[in-house]
Amino acid sequence: MYKRIPLYASLLETCSSTKNLSHLKQLHSQLITLGLSCHDYLRAKLVSSYSACAQLKEATFIFSLTNRRPTFLYNSLIIAFSSLKLYTQSLSVFRQLLVARKSPDSHTFPAVLKSAAALSAHHLGQKIHAAILTNGFGLDLANSNALITMYSKCGDLITARKVFNIMSERNTITWTAMISGYGWNGSFNEVFELFDRMLEVGERVDGLTFTTVLTACSHGGFMYKGNEYFRMVFQGRFGVGPPTVEHYTCMVDMLGRAGRLEEAEALIEGMTVEPDEALWGALLGACKSHGKMEVAERLAEKIYGRRLLHPG
Repeated sequence: MYKRIPLYASLLETCSSTKNLSHLKQLHSQLITLGLSCHDYLRAKLVSSYSACAQLKEATFIFSLTNRRPTFLYNSLIIAFSSLKLYTQSLSVFRQLLVARKSPDSHTFPAVLKSAAALSAHHLGQKIHAAILTNGFGLDLANSNALITMYSKCGDLITARKVFNIMSERNTITWTAMISGYGWNGSFNEVFELFDRMLEVGERVDGLTFTTVLTACSHGGFMYKGNEYFRMVFQGRFGVGPPTVEHYTCMVDMLGRAGRLEEAEALIEGMTVEPDEALWGALLGACKSHGKMEVAERLAEKIYGRRLLHPG
């Protein structure tokens, strides 16, 4: 019977990577029937798999029954809670890891930093930064990227830029994180300067990078630049394109803030993707601000054949 453990471990890993919850539940049922669900190694795999499938009630319960709890098991819960925006719970599991005297690894800190950033826990973030350096992960790309985001969201752009500047290796995520940081804090000129620098050094830009820059254009009122960057996406420059609904939403928001609702209307009519709630929210907000609700109503009728504000 125990010869089946490697097989089931492999099958559970597949469930984790594919996030196949129904298959995971079938395997779990089989393990209970075979009397293998109590095996610590398979329990660990179950915790990891349920966490990957965002089933944290099950993952936490099995975790509580597990006798051997290696660092990766704590990581599974830390990452899962953080990804579901349950930041306090994520940090609670991190504290449990420390109390249990387990050594964090390079996969532990990015999710912890994400939670600290979301809670604007700057002091905690600084402590985690020190722990990253102490544990020898100061040169790790994922940890450095997470540090940039954490410091930026806590309003500490100076330290965020210091982390960025000393990095020996950077990727698209690094540049986008720093650009986002400037955007979040209203430093729009730095957004454009760093984006231009990113292009100069030949770093690959992606859809998220353009969403970040377009958001800065919207919030800062940079109409000309916004149109220029959107045109780049529309033309497929740098391998990015066609525009996603996020790009269109940024443009609608930008045009709406400027009161150019007819242009926003024309843009939406020519969209190659279906509008989502965020885009309609941006349009409705602008229409309310400028007293032109008829624009939103007219678009809803054209696209969906129904009234936006009074469906049915």
